[in-house]
Amino acid sequence: METLIEIEAIRQLKARYCRHLDLKDWQAWRGLFAEDFISDTSESGGMRIQGVDEFIDFVRDSLGKPQQATVHMVHAPEIELLSATTARGIWVLEDFLRFAPGLNFRGYGHYHETYEKRDGAWVIKTSRLTRLREDIVTPLFSLHVSGWLRRQSIKAGHRHAEAWRAKRRKA
Repeated sequence: METLIEIEAIRQLKARYCRHLDLKDWQAWRGLFAEDFISDTSESGGMRIQGVDEFIDFVRDSLGKPQQATVHMVHAPEIELLSATTARGIWVLEDFLRFAPGLNFRGYGHYHETYEKRDGAWVIKTSRLTRLREDIVTPLFSLHVSGWLRRQSIKAGHRHAEAWRAKRRKA
C-alpha cells in the first residue's frame, strides 16, 4: 500500500507541473524541482540546462508571455520506486503551444524523469523530453513537421538557446 501512496504522490507532482506551467505560476512551478535539477530537451531540438533557476528563467523567457497560451497534458505514467527516496518515470506527453494568433504547435512525445523525496515531498530531479511527432496547426491547415523541417526547427531552436544564453551572460 505504501508503494501506491508514493506513486500517487508523484502523479500529483506531475499534475501540478502541468497546471503551474500552463498558468505561468512560476513561483509555484519552481517549488516542484530539485535545486540541482537538470532539463534535457536536446533530442527534441532544445538544450541541456542545469540548475532550477536557469531552467525556470529559460522557460519563462520562452513561454511566459500572457498571450502565449500553452496546454501540457501527461498520460499513462510508468512510475518505478527505486528506493524510499528515489524514483523514475516515463509519461506520455501531448502539448499545445500558441506562437501567434492562428499559428500553433502540437507536439507528442515522452517525459523521462527521475524524482527524489526531500523533506518528505517528491521533487523532479531530472527531465528528458523526447518527441514522436510535431505539427504546426493553423485555422486553414495542419502541417506535419517532416524530417527536413524538423532539422531546420532544431537549428532555429539551437540559435534561440544560444542567443538566450548570450543575453544571460551579458546581464
